Amino acid sequence: MKTLYLECNMGAAGDMLMGALSELTDQQAFIDKMNSLNIPGMTLSASESVKCGIKGTHMSVVIDGEEEISDDLSHEHHHHHDDDEEHDHDHEHHHHHDDDEDDREHEHHHHDHDHDHGHHHHHTSLADIEKMVAGFNVSEKVRSDVLAVYRLIAEAESNAHNQPVDQIHFHEVGSIDAVTDVTGVCVLMEMIGADQIIASPVATGSGFVRCAHGILPVPAPATEFILRGVPSWAGREKGELCTPTGAALLKHFASKFEPMPVMAVEKTGYGMGTKDFATANCVRAFLGETQTESTVKELVCNLDDESPEAIGFAMEQLFAAGALDVYVTPVQMKKNRPGIVFTCMCRGSDKEKMMELMFRHLTTLGIREYTCERHALRRSEKVLDTSFGKVRIKRSEGYGTVREKLEYEDLAAIAREKGMGIEEVRAQIKKEIG
Repeated sequence: MKTLYLECNMGAAGDMLMGALSELTDQQAFIDKMNSLNIPGMTLSASESVKCGIKGTHMSVVIDGEEEISDDLSHEHHHHHDDDEEHDHDHEHHHHHDDDEDDREHEHHHHDHDHDHGHHHHHTSLADIEKMVAGFNVSEKVRSDVLAVYRLIAEAESNAHNQPVDQIHFHEVGSIDAVTDVTGVCVLMEMIGADQIIASPVATGSGFVRCAHGILPVPAPATEFILRGVPSWAGREKGELCTPTGAALLKHFASKFEPMPVMAVEKTGYGMGTKDFATANCVRAFLGETQTESTVKELVCNLDDESPEAIGFAMEQLFAAGALDVYVTPVQMKKNRPGIVFTCMCRGSDKEKMMELMFRHLTTLGIREYTCERHALRRSEKVLDTSFGKVRIKRSEGYGTVREKLEYEDLAAIAREKGMGIEEVRAQIKKEIG
């Protein structure tokens, strides 16, 4: 299984994730794609960065000729603060535009000195951002991912400020920067096409950050809200390590937060922040193959008093919950009653959930459990451009066998639209692709 693993021992921010993921694919094609989206005033570029002797990529987002970096004052100008406040204030933006501060309660750190930079600043609502993203030349999946991530951020801001989501506003320059980061990561995720995405527990940082509202604890309220339910820890360095945008991207894409699984790594990417710590300030991304779970559970029960409607509904619920397969077998039961054997095959980690659903939706009083070894072909999917539009094709390989199959749902949709038979559509597409 093609697996992407994100190591977040120094937290995560949009630009760092972009840098790491870009090293796993065609980096220049990605940059060209982003610069062709006509994001207002934005230019994206990549440069080599070295942290603690490790080489990686730093992604620079320039808005109207200026890179979005912190306007924090130096330590010398803050000698009257205590050491902890100075350290944390200086490091809270160590991830470059770190990034997307525009999306959170201390957004003005970039922009406290607007009069010094000559910007004419406005504010952007979530609806404005949705309208902007709707105009991007990206796939529907990327557009959907971008908006889902932004809604996570808006919900966190809503909670932090005790305001309705539709009243949350993002700073215009900062929000362009954040839209670039979020869109960039979503585009890269599509380019990489991993079957599963796993992240490490997330380092949040510790200490305090200074904002217009006063001094706030790390993780900042918006980041803390987004990371609820996600394994996290303070990390080794003091300051703000994980931004709301980084947290939202991880929350949206990662299916699990756990130590790195056993995998055959094919590529590794390093995404660098701008600040220097004793620990290398980077996100690492590993791309490789993991083996699918080799054992599966077979959950079985006999039924002789269940309606066909109830059986069909139970099957739908189990498939929706992630069952690998659900099927029924007709049998002759005691007292010469016709009945069925109801079988659900699932991953071991899903066993309890599946049994709960079976007991809830079926009349059975008991379920038998069997453990089976499973040997599976590796699966992948790609999208073909055809005269009918885009059609998915599934590929399975392994054990000396390779199979390809056009996606039934895509064929059926074309057949319904064109008034054709499915086999007729299949034949024409196969002819086109040779």
